[in-house]
Amino acid sequence: MKVLVSVDSLKGSLSSIEAGNAVKDGILKVYKEAQVEVMPLADGGEGTVEALVEGMKGIKKQIVVKGPLLKEVTATYGILEHSNTAIMEMAEASGITLIPEFEKNPLKATTFGVGEMIKEAINHNCRNFIIGIGGSVTNDGGIGMLQALGFEFLDENKNPVGQGGEALEKIAYIETKNKIKEIDECNFKIACDVNNPLYGEKGATAIYGPQKGVTPDLVTRLDAGMINFANVCAKTFGVDNSEVPGVGAAGGLGFGFLTFLNATLKSGVQIILEEINLEDKIKDVDIVITGEGRLDNQTAMGKAPIGVAKLAKKYNKKVLAFAGATADDATECNKEGIDAYFSIVNKAMPLSEAIDKINAHRNMVNTVEQVFNLIKTF
Repeated sequence: MKVLVSVDSLKGSLSSIEAGNAVKDGILKVYKEAQVEVMPLADGGEGTVEALVEGMKGIKKQIVVKGPLLKEVTATYGILEHSNTAIMEMAEASGITLIPEFEKNPLKATTFGVGEMIKEAINHNCRNFIIGIGGSVTNDGGIGMLQALGFEFLDENKNPVGQGGEALEKIAYIETKNKIKEIDECNFKIACDVNNPLYGEKGATAIYGPQKGVTPDLVTRLDAGMINFANVCAKTFGVDNSEVPGVGAAGGLGFGFLTFLNATLKSGVQIILEEINLEDKIKDVDIVITGEGRLDNQTAMGKAPIGVAKLAKKYNKKVLAFAGATADDATECNKEGIDAYFSIVNKAMPLSEAIDKINAHRNMVNTVEQVFNLIKTF
């Protein structure tokens, strides 16, 4: 028997690889000769660096960068040395959890630290980048990141416009002559799971601004800044990306990546599945196993386990899922390719007990063992 295991992390409990190895242990208790391969799984958001570094034998790096309000923060990213790939989460440098509610300031918040992370990785010979851009506290169109990489944004008098969302309305000229030369050698895949344009009623400011401190009286001003930025970019580069789905992600950071760094904006799950080459591995197995902390209707709407299931169904593979908890509406997952799913919690217990690593590992092993005992009877 050949089994491929790719389980998302059980948040607060088991990492992707820890959960996958627990599944493997359960299978091997029943099918001792089974060939079981465990692959990491993530969706491009929180936990992606950990999953890919752990699952693909990468290394973690830490760097002190400027945070959203230019106070220093320590950011962690991963490097997969075999492919010169850096794995990053923009929230490490410019995330909404890095500053308290009362300090949120969309006029000043910057993505400069994201650019510092990229520059550092380039210095470590990385030329391929996978960057998740969820969880931002910024609304600067990505100019902070680009400034860190040597791009210059100037006002009518050819002076630097400064940082943050308030700088966008001042931009009159864009200079690229001082950008770091290696940037043209780099390939950027941006994990982006929203479809918002840069500006307008469904744009970055209107939809996501309020959670970042954008008050009603600032919406028009900041959106006008986005429009000005897009217009100057169109004049400078001859292309207008402001309506491309996803460029409004992370306060317009998606626009900055697409327009200046020729990035690809894709579903985070899709990027990760491609990176770990899951489709080729699925072709040669008997059973595919996936899962996450909680299976519910949200899972069925396209989260990581469904990405795995859909790939498996291309090759008519059976798909099982294991989760810490399953909701009543998790039956929607059956319609999206998961043939059967199982909760690993075997009795009523406090959440703190259920997510304890030792308990979660044991519960996963035991549940998987019993499911494969059933499989063995057929």
